[in-house]
Amino acid sequence: MKIAVGCDHIVTEIKNEVVKYLEKKGIEVIDCGTYDKERTHYPIYGKRVGEKVALKEVELGIVLCGTGVGITNAVNKIKGIRCVLTQDVSVVRYAREVLNANVLGFGGRVSGMGVIEDLIDAFLETEYAETEERNQMIEKIDHLIQHDPACGKENLFDDLLEKWERGEYHD
Repeated sequence: MKIAVGCDHIVTEIKNEVVKYLEKKGIEVIDCGTYDKERTHYPIYGKRVGEKVALKEVELGIVLCGTGVGITNAVNKIKGIRCVLTQDVSVVRYAREVLNANVLGFGGRVSGMGVIEDLIDAFLETEYAETEERNQMIEKIDHLIQHDPACGKENLFDDLLEKWERGEYHD
C-alpha cells in the first residue's frame, strides 16, 4: 500500500511521527511536505496529497494542520477526494465504510499521538462496504466539485509564494 501524507509548518514534527508509524506498518509513504518549520500555506500540501490520491498514484492520503480544518477543506476541493476530519474512531470507520473516504484529516495540535495512531489504524482497517446506492451517492458528491487534478494548475499558489519571498507576511 502507498499513502501520501502532507501538512503545514505548524505540525511538521507530528507529520514525521505519522510517517514513521506508517513505515513501521510496512506502508510506503509519499511525503508531500512540508519538511520544516518555515511558514507556509496548508492548501499547497492538501492539493499535493489530494492530487496523488485522485490520480491514483497512491491508494490513500493523510493530511494534518493545527486543527485539521484548513487542510481538509483544501483537499476536499479536489474532485474524487472524500476527506474525513475527525478525532473519533467511529467517525473514521463510518466515513470509510459508507462514504469510501480516501483521505484522513486531523489536527496535530488538538489530537495526541495515541489518538492519531488509533485514527490511522481505523482508517487502514476499515473497508468500503460497496452498494449501488452508496456508489450513486458518492458519484453525486463528486459531481459537486469542478476541479480536475489533471487541469495543469501546478502554479496555483505561486502568488502566495512570491509574497512570502518578498517578505510580505508578518506573523
